[in-house]
Amino acid sequence: MNAQSSERLILEAGRADRQYWWDLWRYRELFFILAWRDVAIRYKQTVIGLAWAFVRPFMTMIVFTVVFGKLAKLPTEGAAPYAVLVFAGLLPWTLASSILNDASGSVTGNAQLVSKVYFPRLIIPLATVLVGLIDFCVSLVILAGVLAWYGMMPDWHILLLPVFVVLAVLVAIGPALWAAAMIVKYRDFRFVIPFAVQVGLYVSPVGFSAKIIPPEWLLLYSLNPMVGVIDGFRWAILGGESPLYLPGFALSLVVTAFMLWFGIHTFRRTERSFADMI
Repeated sequence: MNAQSSERLILEAGRADRQYWWDLWRYRELFFILAWRDVAIRYKQTVIGLAWAFVRPFMTMIVFTVVFGKLAKLPTEGAAPYAVLVFAGLLPWTLASSILNDASGSVTGNAQLVSKVYFPRLIIPLATVLVGLIDFCVSLVILAGVLAWYGMMPDWHILLLPVFVVLAVLVAIGPALWAAAMIVKYRDFRFVIPFAVQVGLYVSPVGFSAKIIPPEWLLLYSLNPMVGVIDGFRWAILGGESPLYLPGFALSLVVTAFMLWFGIHTFRRTERSFADMI
């Protein structure tokens, strides 16, 4: 019996799906290549470069502080300055919205790569996360400056901030994967994402505290998963000044898990036809 006749073809239900997740690890070098390429594109040949990551959240903090804190006179949490309250909400929102915007259009933006080379397509939207995390790290520097300006020092709660950073990424990835798949099928859908992000900025407690929501509506309001993420950031940064609403936070976790599952499911079901539709 020769070598060729001794080879066997194994057909097993679900084998392709398991191989797909293993391929994500095998193609990790491609992930880093795409991620650093996105970083280079974001800041190459720009007038102010990385400084834009400082200017945007800082100016947004000033506008929100004036509009909600000075003009609307909305209350802060505890004795925390209103500017700190706003910036603690801007941190997760900027991270999540940046990932959602970049990842949703990433597949169509890499049309030539998708149509010519095999690799797990999930790598493309996931690679955009690195850009958002770099901007987030820059924003942390601004946060340190704002806290120093007001003479505030975070307590032990700040050690749990990475947990809420991961949660903010997961909140964004689910809808981003779903949107990326929809944009491949329906190109005009790309115009919906910026509008949805803009609306989400004002319905999420970024420029104000979620504590102003009537108690009987607070749990329902927490169906917006960014409510739990923002509350978690403020709890980590402000500590006892911003107690965490545990029922709402738990509900946000459930919604986040569902959105993540739905986004991955939709993306995986659609990606088989990406090359044909692109």
